Amino acid sequence: MNNITIDDLINKIEEYNEEEVEYVKKAYYYAERLHEGQYRQSGEKYITHPLNVAYILADMKADKDTVCAGLLHDTIEDTNITKEDIAHDFNQDIANLVDGVTKLAKMNFSSKESLNLANTRKIITSITNDVRIIIIKLADRLHNMRTLEFKSEFKQKENAMETMDIFVPIAYCIGAYRIKSELEDISFKYLYPSTYKRIEEKKIKIEAYSKPCVEEMLDRIKEILENKEIPNEIKVRTKNIYGIYKRLKEEGKLSDIHDLIALKIMVDTIDNCYRTLGAVHSIYHPLNDKFKDYISNPKTNMYKSLHTTVFGPNERLVQTQIRTFEMDNIASHGLTAYWDKEKGEAREKMQEDLKNKYQFFKSLKEINRVFGDNQEFVTQVKEELLRDKIYVYTTKGEVIELPKGATAIDLAYKLGSDIGNSMVGAEVNGEVVLPEQELHNKDRVRIVTNFYSYGPKDDWLDVVKTTHAKRKIKEFKNNE
Repeated sequence: MNNITIDDLINKIEEYNEEEVEYVKKAYYYAERLHEGQYRQSGEKYITHPLNVAYILADMKADKDTVCAGLLHDTIEDTNITKEDIAHDFNQDIANLVDGVTKLAKMNFSSKESLNLANTRKIITSITNDVRIIIIKLADRLHNMRTLEFKSEFKQKENAMETMDIFVPIAYCIGAYRIKSELEDISFKYLYPSTYKRIEEKKIKIEAYSKPCVEEMLDRIKEILENKEIPNEIKVRTKNIYGIYKRLKEEGKLSDIHDLIALKIMVDTIDNCYRTLGAVHSIYHPLNDKFKDYISNPKTNMYKSLHTTVFGPNERLVQTQIRTFEMDNIASHGLTAYWDKEKGEAREKMQEDLKNKYQFFKSLKEINRVFGDNQEFVTQVKEELLRDKIYVYTTKGEVIELPKGATAIDLAYKLGSDIGNSMVGAEVNGEVVLPEQELHNKDRVRIVTNFYSYGPKDDWLDVVKTTHAKRKIKEFKNNE
């Protein structure tokens, strides 16, 4: 059962947006009246669900329109209210957000499958207009997963699979790691309960065994940073249960997982991140091949941090993550961190950064433009954007995100149409390869071009993975 009350929500709003409290109250009582007489499968009044969704959003310091839309998110679908009513009684922005998370009407579709595909497409593409729609949907899914015990076993597994398939990758794409990790663990618990329990027990034992070692490191690092007058905060982070499961499949045994336990060190400036790295290495020897500089080379979802795995006390390998306080906020919350960082301009800043900095965004818009059929659209999005990815380096050190199985041709077209059309080969990690060469994670790639080449070959269409590369090859052929 959920014990969140309207008072809890109001107290949370008052922490960061006191002047909007009355507006949020209005939305709550409006939703409460509309959902009167409706109950969840748990037996609770239905209003507990939108209230919890709004609380999850408020915990991210969401703007008032988003919190209100969280409270009203099921009103169009489950009551007799309309989008126009919400626009009239609140504002157009809230009406658009509620409409964005509302499922399409069943009467317009011939089957449940075609309805589900259309709804999946609607949710995924909503990010191109207003990322807040997908954030509300993630909060909605998170609360539904937290209360999944009241569903049948079939529904539990169905929801868990859909969450892993769609919502976990979307949370990763926008950098919302906290939501992603919780959704992963809840889904994993329902899909593989015995494996979940076994790993959970191991995790608890590891945390207890590692506690003295980690606390000793924390105290020593804190002391050295205080002596250097570097403002800091240090936290201990253990990998989530699903993260451990994935690593066990790759590594084989727990002792090989170098980032099982991490010290998160937050400091005030980028300069002090690197000073802190030097300080850590002065007392703990690093494992050289496990150092990552995501500050100078951020991940494709804008995650920034320095990662170094060191030999701690008692021969324990401990990962140390060093970042600024602002980077830590973005590392935990992704785009949703902008609500706290940018205040009133958060929505505009979110959309601007999505468009200019997040590689998946352009690919999503292109897939949406190319595939009219919902089945084909959803299949391509899953294959190209939501499944396993690889990250390759260009000769300039840029990190390019590609779907697993992508070729050097896909990379060439991602770098530019002219580069793809004039490509004759590639160098991968210093070795000359054919354009059709499949790329792998961390490959260093140089595309070899020739202005006088005959353009893309006909059989390239059979090997490329990205929608963009396929479209550009077809365009070239059509214009010949």
